[in-house]
Amino acid sequence: MEFRIADTFTDALARLPAADQKAVKTSAFDLQTNPEHPGLQMHRIEQSKDRNFWSVRVSRDIRIIVHKTEASMLLAYVDHHDKAYQWAERRRIEAHPRTGAIQIVEVRERVEEIALPLFQAAQKPAGPPPPFAALSDDDLMSAGVPQDWLADVRAASEDGFLDLAPRLPAEAAESLLQFATTGELKKPAPAPADPFAHPDALRRFRVVENVEELRQALDYPWDKWMVFLHPSQRDLVQRNFSGPARAAGSAGTGKTVVALHRAVRLAQSSPDARVLLTTFSDPLAAALEQKVRVLAGPDAGVIPRIRVASLNTIAAELHELAFGQRSHVARDELVARALEMAGELVEPKPNANFVRSEWANVVDAWQVGSVEDYLAVPRLGRKMRLGSKQRERLWPVFAAARRTIEDRGFFTWPRVFSSVADFFAKRSEKPFTHIVVDEAQDLGVPELRFLAAISGAGENALFFAGDLGQRIFQQPFSWSALGIDIRGRSTTLKVNYRTSHQIRRAADRLLPASLRDVDGVQDNRKGTVSVFNGPEPSVVVAPSEVAEIEAVVAFVKAAVEEGIDPGEIGLFVRTPDLLSRARAVVKVAGFECVELTDRGHKTDGRIAIGTMHLAKGLEFKVVAVVACDDDALPLRARVEAAADEVELEDVYETERQLLYVAATRARDRLMISATAPGSEYLQDFAPADP
Repeated sequence: MEFRIADTFTDALARLPAADQKAVKTSAFDLQTNPEHPGLQMHRIEQSKDRNFWSVRVSRDIRIIVHKTEASMLLAYVDHHDKAYQWAERRRIEAHPRTGAIQIVEVRERVEEIALPLFQAAQKPAGPPPPFAALSDDDLMSAGVPQDWLADVRAASEDGFLDLAPRLPAEAAESLLQFATTGELKKPAPAPADPFAHPDALRRFRVVENVEELRQALDYPWDKWMVFLHPSQRDLVQRNFSGPARAAGSAGTGKTVVALHRAVRLAQSSPDARVLLTTFSDPLAAALEQKVRVLAGPDAGVIPRIRVASLNTIAAELHELAFGQRSHVARDELVARALEMAGELVEPKPNANFVRSEWANVVDAWQVGSVEDYLAVPRLGRKMRLGSKQRERLWPVFAAARRTIEDRGFFTWPRVFSSVADFFAKRSEKPFTHIVVDEAQDLGVPELRFLAAISGAGENALFFAGDLGQRIFQQPFSWSALGIDIRGRSTTLKVNYRTSHQIRRAADRLLPASLRDVDGVQDNRKGTVSVFNGPEPSVVVAPSEVAEIEAVVAFVKAAVEEGIDPGEIGLFVRTPDLLSRARAVVKVAGFECVELTDRGHKTDGRIAIGTMHLAKGLEFKVVAVVACDDDALPLRARVEAAADEVELEDVYETERQLLYVAATRARDRLMISATAPGSEYLQDFAPADP
C-alpha cells in the first residue's frame, strides 16, 4: 500500500499549536508503520459522499482525515473534531475527467448548505464583464476546473474570483490566474494512467516511502514558496539563456523560489557544475541554504555542487584564497573619519556630505586609483558636474583617506570585491560555472564586477532575481556599462502567492506601476494579482506615542486571540533608536520579543522586532510597521545629508521603497502606525476612489 501526504494536510498541521502538532506526527508515524493499529480508532465519515474518507483519533479533540483505498493511504487533513469532519463532508477526491489529475474537490451542493457563496453574493449588475465569461466549458475543463464549478467560475467578477479561488483545486485556480494576467490558458498535459502521476498531482501529493521521509515531510511543511512552481516560474527555471538573465516582479511573486529551483537545476545539469547561490546578507544566505537542502531531497550529490553564501562571505573567502591573507574591512566610522581628516587638507574645504557621497558612489565604488582615472571615470547619475580642475582639487582628499585606511591595515568592501575581480579576470579557470543571485536589486558596482569575474562564460552563467521596487541600498547605475546586459532576457512575474490581495494593493500604491532601470529595462508591475483575500490594512496616526502603542497592542492581541502564534508576528521601525516603541508594544501586550540582527534570528514563539532594513527577505502572518513619523520616513538625517538634487530624489525614492519592503513582509494582516502628523507616505495607503 502506498502512503501519501497531501499539501492540505501539512497546511492544516501548521495551523495547530505545537503540542497538538507533536501528537499528530506520532499518530501519522503509527499510521504508516501499522495502518491497522487498534489504538488509531479509525471511523468512516458517513456524511461524506466520498466513502473513502476516514477519521483517525489523535487526542480527545484532534482528528486526522485520511483517504483510504485498497491501493493507498492518504493523509488529507487534520483539525479539531467538528472542523475535521466538516472538511471531509464537503470534499471528494477524484481524477479530473479532462486532465486526468487527482484532485481534492469541494462539493458544490455542500457549500450551498452552509451559506450563499461570497463570490455569487458579491456580483454587481454593472461594470466590466467577468474575466472568464468568454471561456467555454472545454477551456475551463482543460484548466482543471471541476464540472460542478464551471458556472461559478464563468460568472465570477475579478474580486469575486478571489473568494472563489480557495474553493477550487489549486491547479485550476492557478491556471485561471495565469489567464487573468497573461491572456493565455495552460494546455493540459497528457492524462497518465495513474492520476497521482499527473504533473499537477505531483505538486499536491507526495509519496513517502518510510518513517524518515514522513518525518522530513512533516518537519518541513509543504512550503509553497519553496516547492511549488507556477508555469511562469517553471519556464524561468528551465529556460537556457545565452547571456545574463533576470527574474523581476513585485514582493511575493516568487523570485526567490525561482532562484532556489534554478540553482538546484543547474547543479543537477552536470557533475562538473559549480553553482554559487548568493544574496546580500548572511541570514538570508543561511535561509536559502536550508531550503536548498530540503529542495534537493535525497539527491545528496547535488549539495556539494552548490555553494550558498552571502556576497561578503564569498568575497572574503576568495580574497584569502587569492592573496593568502584575510580581508580586515574598515567600519563606516573609520572611513568617515578618514575622509573628514583628509578634507582638512584642501582649501576651500569641500562639502562633507558631497565628499562622502562621491567616495561611496564613484571613487571607492569604481576603485579609482589615480587622478588620471578620476578624470576619466563615468559619474552616472551624479547631478553635480565636476570639471577637470575640480576633480584635480578633490583627488588629494580621496587619496589621503585611502592611505589612512590602508596604513591601519584595513580594506573597504569595494576594495575587497575589486581585488578578487582583478585576480580572477585574468584567469580562464573560474571558481563557479553558474551564479544565481537573489535580491539582486541591491547590487552595487563592485559586487557586479566581482560576480562577472568569478563566473563561467558559458550558457546560464549569470542569473539575477530582484525587484527594482525593493532597492534600498544602492544608487542606480548602468549594468550594461559593466558588461552585464540583461536586455531581452528579463521576465516580470505577476502572480503573488505570499501577500493578500488587500495588502498587495495597498503597498503597490507606494510605487509607480512601471519602473525602469538605467539601461532602460522595464519592470511593469501592472496586472499583478494575489491568490487570496484578507482584511484591509489599517493606518493609525495617533495623537501621542502612548495612544499609538495602545492601538498597536490592540492589533497584536486581536491577532493572537484569533489563533496567530506570537512567533508569526513582526514589528518593524525605521531606525534602532525607535525600537523602544516596538518593545513597549510587546511589553504592554504581555508577550516576549526577540530582536532581529544582521546575523539572523529565531523567533521561538516570540514576537520579532527590528529595523525595516532587517525585514528584507522575511515573512510573517502579521506585521505592524510602527513609528512611521514625519521625521522618520523619509529619515531626516538622510534628507539633510543628500549631496545634490539627484541624491535627494534617490533618498525619497529609497525611503518609500523601504516602507514598501516592510509592509510586504505581511501575509495576512498589516498595520501602519505613527504619531501625528505621520509620514507623508501614509496617504498613499488610503483606499483608492471607487
